[in-house]
Amino acid sequence: MLETKDLPATKDFYTAILGFNCDTYSEEWGWAHFSKDEIAIMFSKPNEERNIPEPIMSGSLYITVDDIDSVWDELKYNCSICYPIENFEYGMREFGVFDNNGYLLQFGEVINKNIPLD
Repeated sequence: MLETKDLPATKDFYTAILGFNCDTYSEEWGWAHFSKDEIAIMFSKPNEERNIPEPIMSGSLYITVDDIDSVWDELKYNCSICYPIENFEYGMREFGVFDNNGYLLQFGEVINKNIPLD
């Protein structure tokens, strides 16, 4: 569950830019559920109990894909880029973008099947 101050903009980003389905959306509840393939992400508006001024996350969401170059081609002009696509010595080809809330989304594909990722 990630927080967003702008639920409609988050819905637009995850559906129009990333191609997720919006399975549940309620402005009244301040909550939305998105899915694509085997990925599910939920967002909620900030609530009074948590009282955190800005959404925070010290890490990233890492999404493994089958055709990283196609995903890069779809997103590189529509997202704020954290780092461009490149091959890494640990056997992944990946890139990172920021969503409309500032969360880091990393996309990667295994390029060297001989390097264990467990």
